[in-house]
Amino acid sequence: MDYKSSGVDIEAGNRAVELIKANVQRTHTPFVLSSLGGFAAPVELPPGYRQPVLVSCTDGVGTKLKIAIETGKLDTVGIDLVAMCVNDLICCGAMPLFFLDYIACHRLIPSQMADLIAGMTEGCLLAGCALVGGEMAEMNDLYRPGEFDLAGFSVGVVEKSEMIDGSKMSPGDIVYGIPSSGLHSNGFSLVRKVLTPEACADHGIAYEDLLVPTQIYVKQVQLLLKEYPGAITALAHITGGGLAENLDRVVPEGCHVDIDESTWELPSIFRQLQMIGRVANDEMRRVFNMGIGLVVVSSVPLVEGDDLVRIGSVRSGAKGVTVS
Repeated sequence: MDYKSSGVDIEAGNRAVELIKANVQRTHTPFVLSSLGGFAAPVELPPGYRQPVLVSCTDGVGTKLKIAIETGKLDTVGIDLVAMCVNDLICCGAMPLFFLDYIACHRLIPSQMADLIAGMTEGCLLAGCALVGGEMAEMNDLYRPGEFDLAGFSVGVVEKSEMIDGSKMSPGDIVYGIPSSGLHSNGFSLVRKVLTPEACADHGIAYEDLLVPTQIYVKQVQLLLKEYPGAITALAHITGGGLAENLDRVVPEGCHVDIDESTWELPSIFRQLQMIGRVANDEMRRVFNMGIGLVVVSSVPLVEGDDLVRIGSVRSGAKGVTVS
């Protein structure tokens, strides 16, 4: 007996690492103090912070991975993985510093790992952070043939005095939305039940289009924070739970947010999903982002455009969010 006959191919892991090295190196910033392959990845804090606060978060892609596996298109879910982490991280006003991944699979196929890491590389470049390390675990006793799972971990930094947590939100603040790129990476257990390959073919939907990656909002938020210093009072990443539940996480006592759904155009994928699956309005709102991927609350008017639209306001009242 040997390790390979028990289901773990060390040489395949080594080949996968060689395939991803160049891509990973593209993401490294001057603050990364090591190269790929060490036991840990030291990263220096950027200069200029008086009271730096580290911000961390972790997330996955969920059952959207099933569609990636079925279609063999693996180069976009890595972007999703980064997005689901860094979009949460920026809600504190933090700048992403670095990202790590964990890939668990039935059998390690180097070319597949390279595709997954290529997506993560693209995501990290879009977010301006470094991919500093990860783990590829071959576990044929836990995963069925062809299956894998992803987990991501991001760490960022923010000046303590500039942290954003919603506590400064007050009546009269204006609520803006930044559009999503579609379904993002939430609700795919429902999506896959409704938009099967057969249903997609019957309604003229390209099955692979369900893999459009989650929008990454890091650079847009950093620009807003720079252009409107001190004006952004809350940020909310709209994931599972929809607008109401996610925005409510940052609404303080005494404030109520009113959202007007007529202020933005609902992407067609949501209309198709609702129609084909006969999904109730309240269920759609509770599960999906409905076209708004990130909410920005500001004490001053912001310049609107295709990537920023006014969708509501803050008033005095019981803590909560009303979407109508």
